[in-house]
Formats: sequence, C-alpha cells, structure tokens
Amino acid sequence: MSIVFIEYPKCTTCIKAKKFLEYNELEFTDRHIVENKPTKDELREWLIKSGLNINKFFNTSGKLYREMELKDKVKVLDQEELLEILSTDGMLVKRPIIVTDEIVLVGFKEEQWVEKLK
Repeated sequence: MSIVFIEYPKCTTCIKAKKFLEYNELEFTDRHIVENKPTKDELREWLIKSGLNINKFFNTSGKLYREMELKDKVKVLDQEELLEILSTDGMLVKRPIIVTDEIVLVGFKEEQWVEKLK
C-alpha cells in the first residue's frame, strides 16, 4: 500500500501520527502541507474518497480560519467555493491527512488508523 502522509511538521497531532506510522513500520511519503499545498482537484478527489463532509477538511482551530471568519461562511458557500478557499493555503486544511489508492483519512484518530492501515 502506497501511503502519502500530509502534515505540518510543527503540528503536535502530526508528530503523534508520524510516530504511529514509524512505530507500526508503515512506509510513507512525507508531504509538507504548506510548502506543497493541496490543489483544488486533489481536495475534491480526497473529499470523494473520504466520504466526509467538506467541513471536516477545515482546520477550525487555526488562526487563519478565524481571521478569514470562515465559521459562518462554511455554512452558506457551496462545495466548489469551499474547495477553492481550502486550496489557497495549506494552513486552512485539517491535518494530518493520509492518502492511499483506496482511502483518505483526515485528522489523527489512532483507532481509525489501526483499522484502515493495518
């Protein structure tokens, strides 16, 4: 299984998730979410693969999310507009993200990762 691990290296949750991958000897390709931000097309594909609501892709605890006052906007904008916003800055995107050929996992929930990656 080919795993892409999308992270922000200073994020404590990303650090825990990376340790999980390494501890479980899962090979992965590392991708810095700010230096190599997700494109609108990638986000659309991940959204479909994940089966999640687009709101789950937003880093709601981030400074930029608050500065852009997205809390109310995510309730009224359509999916294409929200994908456009997400693609503008990696700091808007919830992380870490795991992408394989079959699955996309957003955020680090160890039980879910054990179930899906082992």
